[in-house]
Amino acid sequence: MTPVGANHDDHHHAADPHGRALRLGIGGPVGSGKTALTAALCRTLGPAMRLGVVTNDIYTTEDADFLRRAGVLDPERIAAVQTGCCPHTAIRDDIAANLDAVETLEERFGPLDLVIVESGGDNLTATFSRGLADRQIFVLDVSGGDKVPRKGGPGVTTADLLVVNKTDLAPMVGADLTVMSRDAAAVREGRPVLFTSIREDPNAYAVSEWVSGLVESWAHEHSHA
Repeated sequence: MTPVGANHDDHHHAADPHGRALRLGIGGPVGSGKTALTAALCRTLGPAMRLGVVTNDIYTTEDADFLRRAGVLDPERIAAVQTGCCPHTAIRDDIAANLDAVETLEERFGPLDLVIVESGGDNLTATFSRGLADRQIFVLDVSGGDKVPRKGGPGVTTADLLVVNKTDLAPMVGADLTVMSRDAAAVREGRPVLFTSIREDPNAYAVSEWVSGLVESWAHEHSHA
């Protein structure tokens, strides 16, 4: 993997609005593994990229606290937004608090290569405003059953990447991964789907590779914009 932004002395694009970090939204139902995936991405990409993370919880800073305890990123680079309302409201309808958090991270630590915005746990309709997130990952887990992908919903069908997590639980909950793969492909019209078990692969290599490619493409597209 080519290190992205490895030259920390290269600040020529810091004042260039086109040179800002890629903003990646991670959404999905409660318990699907969003925070674990965020931690895995920080663990894997952190050595080569300049990262920032914004978490969303309704009343607590639980997800941010988890990431800080995990030691995957400088704790100062992890900002917590307490939404006080439905999670999707803060990532789709009233994004001001999240935008403020992203921009504060960029001002303090910029230029950054990637800012991950993790939504609070929500339902299959949750999507990010394109004013907040440039690209989106939606995380499902197999414990919800193999029928979930075919239920669709904007998160499942339109996210740039669908991650089906906790594949290690499939035998225990009677979920057929082949059915999930087929149904996800049917509703996503060619958009990528990755199956993971962060419990078995704490670095989430396949997802990390996808994100790394995204960041490289973003940097290339916007460096001369």
